[in-house]
Amino acid sequence: MRARDLLDLVTLAALWGASFLFMRHSAPAFGPIALVQVRVAIAAALLTILLLLRGDRAALRSHAAALGFVGVMNSALPFVLFTYATLYVTGGFAAILNSTTPMWTALVGWVWLRERIRPLQWLGLGIGAAGVAGLLWGRLDFRLGSTQWQVTLAIGAALLGALAYGTSATFARKRLAGVPALVVATGSQIAATVLLLPLAASAWPERTPGIAAWASAIALAVVCTALAYLLYFRLIARVGAVRAAAVTFLVPVFATFWGGIFLAEEVTLQMLASGCVILTGTALALKLIDTSNLRRGSARPTAD
Repeated sequence: MRARDLLDLVTLAALWGASFLFMRHSAPAFGPIALVQVRVAIAAALLTILLLLRGDRAALRSHAAALGFVGVMNSALPFVLFTYATLYVTGGFAAILNSTTPMWTALVGWVWLRERIRPLQWLGLGIGAAGVAGLLWGRLDFRLGSTQWQVTLAIGAALLGALAYGTSATFARKRLAGVPALVVATGSQIAATVLLLPLAASAWPERTPGIAAWASAIALAVVCTALAYLLYFRLIARVGAVRAAAVTFLVPVFATFWGGIFLAEEVTLQMLASGCVILTGTALALKLIDTSNLRRGSARPTAD
């Protein structure tokens, strides 16, 4: 990976890591649905301007239905679920749950598209599941009204959000292959905006959010959504989807760092250990760990 691509990768991870910080800061003032509406509406406006300048409007119309599905499953639904989650768990914790997305993607592809999962990928999925179990150990309580009930719901929402991301990735690979990345990003944000508009109107906060909350919401839209999408798709075009997926490993690091610096969020040994296990499983599920050299090394005869 060239230095410029590596810089893009680290920058993208920093931006997506910061999204959890901005959600944590602005979600209490807006509420999940209203905040996501602001996020996708501003991002859609910026991306639409760029799309019009490039003259790709026809692709939006010809793929409207597919883009609508991606808008729901890759933006509206997971954005709302993760925003809700950050009301009750730290940004770093939510980002670790978000890092399970590649594992969900592999499972959805196996069930839906009958894609083969190799033995090492199954091992990765098992390791990742063990990491999730370790992360959630002692945190879940399914008794209504218990002190941990809201945290349990938040964790469930985050995992559902990761599943939605995985479903969207599988669908896009099947139905939107060859469609320009900017078209997919713009169309999905427009669809999410239209879908959430009536819900946001009814869920808009009675008390007007303050300047700081608006600043976080705008940063979430401009920096962590519109700009991040452009960086992400540029990275895919240059280094491929598999290498671009390495951003998954850096996002929890930045989310934890930003949360610790600006919100004094606690980082526990359980989070660190479980996060490492989850990311190891994710690396195997993504086939980022090349075992061919190990196999060749073990098969190479030794000198007498």
